[in-house]
Amino acid sequence: MVAVVGIAEATRNYEGWLAQRVPLLRSDIELKHRRMADDLFSFLRATFYRWAQVWPDVCSDLCAAPRVLGVGDLHVENFGTWRDAEGRLIWGVNDFDETVSLEYTNDLVRLCTSAQIAIDESRLAVSGRGACEAVLEGYRESLRAHGGAVVLAERHRWLRDLAVARLKDQRIYWDRMRSLRTVSGRVNTGVRRLLENALPERRLDFRLVHRQAGLGSLGRQRLMALAQWRGGTIAREAKPLTVSAWLWGRNAREVAPRYAELLARAVRVPDPFLQVHAGWLVRRLAPDCSRIELSSLPQGRDERKLLWMMGWETANIHLGSGAQRQAILRDLGRRKGGWLTRAAERMCEVAALDWRKWKRSTRLR
Repeated sequence: MVAVVGIAEATRNYEGWLAQRVPLLRSDIELKHRRMADDLFSFLRATFYRWAQVWPDVCSDLCAAPRVLGVGDLHVENFGTWRDAEGRLIWGVNDFDETVSLEYTNDLVRLCTSAQIAIDESRLAVSGRGACEAVLEGYRESLRAHGGAVVLAERHRWLRDLAVARLKDQRIYWDRMRSLRTVSGRVNTGVRRLLENALPERRLDFRLVHRQAGLGSLGRQRLMALAQWRGGTIAREAKPLTVSAWLWGRNAREVAPRYAELLARAVRVPDPFLQVHAGWLVRRLAPDCSRIELSSLPQGRDERKLLWMMGWETANIHLGSGAQRQAILRDLGRRKGGWLTRAAERMCEVAALDWRKWKRSTRLR
């Protein structure tokens, strides 16, 4: 049985819970509410708290699966690129704000649910069944191979070409960043110091701006230092971390945010600019260090192959819980064909029902 509490009440309750843990900006929360009504894909990205609430009722047959330290809020636009210490372009999961211990099946179903919605909204041109099969094939193969970080150098040239295609005009990216409003009022001195220390030179002049980004974390304060350095613009962002919405949705005992723990454990090439300090995430922002939106990818891409790689990278994350590898493979072997497609379809239906109710409620305000 799906949660009795309606989506509007669930949203109020969750935001009240969240506000006790991190400061929320009312104007950003209002923007988030409007964007939740735009389309189902945006709604799904913005409402991981609701996903956590309905998951055990809708997918009760998947709740006994082996548990891992997972992404939680996984979807087809939670993948991106960054540069490693050697300057190589790396591809993988871009955001771990909702990292938590959960069933491995949850990340797979959420990824495939987002793919199904993207297909329905003409963002992807593969079948729903084909998308789920590709994700599951990539996931299983990665587990069997003990994973492998996705370095876009000698290998994965096709993926490198996809990722690089969106970098052709970097001026647009930096123009948008420079247009952001300067933060007014006092700023936490500790956070300002974190941003100063993340810049490539000491005493570098910078402008502190507020950035509205993402959907799941929209509403939290994001501070960005913009500076001119040796002929070009550079940026560093700080955003607050807190425990996953999964704990709210499951009414579970709280632990500290596990962002840094997952980064340390997963099969992954580190981003040397990404650091966690006292509840704040600090990272470099640039066109080659950001998530990849489907709309930015070139036409004619091999979408099944891309989804296969998303499945592979999901296993890279789950392999951070290495003791569960064999248990997951055994569990996968016991499941009947089509289980992932059916689960994604069920979660799509529930999300679509909530979205329609949310749209009606926002029109009445």
